[in-house]
Amino acid sequence: MLLRLSQTTPLPIDLAALTDWMDAQQLGSGPLQNVVRLSGGTQNILLRFTRSGTDYVLRRPPEHLRSNSNEVMRRESRILAALAGTNVPHPRLIAACGDESVLGAAFYLMEPVDGFNPTSGLPPLHQSEKVQHRMGLALVEGIAALGSLDYVALGLEDFGRPAGYLERQVERWRSQLESYSELPGWTGPNELPGVERVADWLNANRPATFTPGILHGDYHIANVMYRYDGPELAAIVDWELATIGDPLIDLGWLLATWPDPEHGETISVQPWLGFPKAEELVAHYRAHSTRDLSAINWYRVLACYKLGILLEGTHARACAGKAPREIGNRLHERAVRLFRRALRWLAVC
Repeated sequence: MLLRLSQTTPLPIDLAALTDWMDAQQLGSGPLQNVVRLSGGTQNILLRFTRSGTDYVLRRPPEHLRSNSNEVMRRESRILAALAGTNVPHPRLIAACGDESVLGAAFYLMEPVDGFNPTSGLPPLHQSEKVQHRMGLALVEGIAALGSLDYVALGLEDFGRPAGYLERQVERWRSQLESYSELPGWTGPNELPGVERVADWLNANRPATFTPGILHGDYHIANVMYRYDGPELAAIVDWELATIGDPLIDLGWLLATWPDPEHGETISVQPWLGFPKAEELVAHYRAHSTRDLSAINWYRVLACYKLGILLEGTHARACAGKAPREIGNRLHERAVRLFRRALRWLAVC
């Protein structure tokens, strides 16, 4: 969604300071025109504008910074710079500024993506079984391509800690869940069905080895944009959790968030007509990757475990009066569904 900034709307960006910085970078000349704020699904500030006939999108952290907001923004711009020239669809980076004094936070400029996100509505072309089926396959190809990149050759050798990556996962999120006990009023982890059973299974069945690569970290259908003229990806967006680890984490995350109509699970993409089933996504990834998928069940159970715990955090904060109760209850219900899904997958292992 585009929010046009009226004369009475406070600007979230000092446009004069941005103009001066762009002058120093030789990025056009004259005033910034057609300034609009982009909104929808992100806490970060996104502005689209035109200068000297060129369109730009600015991305910076939210107005109220978190402790790691600036570092996250620097990492985002770094991964986008590294992806230039690869076959991974992504927004093209134009320039980045790690100096927080310019706009009060690190930021970067990128080219606007000519595309749409399906959770915001489907154009008529994309409301057919054939097109939607291909959209699902293209979604898988995006992470298969990302995981196949040589991160060392791209200058990302120090972008993550692949050593012990899988070993850290369960305890990292178990500790997160335990930390919610500090919030008064939280009903506790026992309302999450099988939480300890899932954790124990993950520890007992963890893959012994993996081949490190780049992973997006939050890969699902709401974090991609599709081309208007067909079913292919226009760009993968929101790279703030990207790192070096096991790329199969991305496939597991996609499977954990993929709808399962047989169990009453839906998605905010309507109409949902021809998208592939989860097992077809796995088969398509296998056809486009050399990675061993024999333990793919572990990755999707881990994704349910991690995402369920993250969602439960909002519920815990809502119980303590630090988040809207309605939202907390809704996310708690979703966390419960994720753990039930994980238990179903354990039953077929």
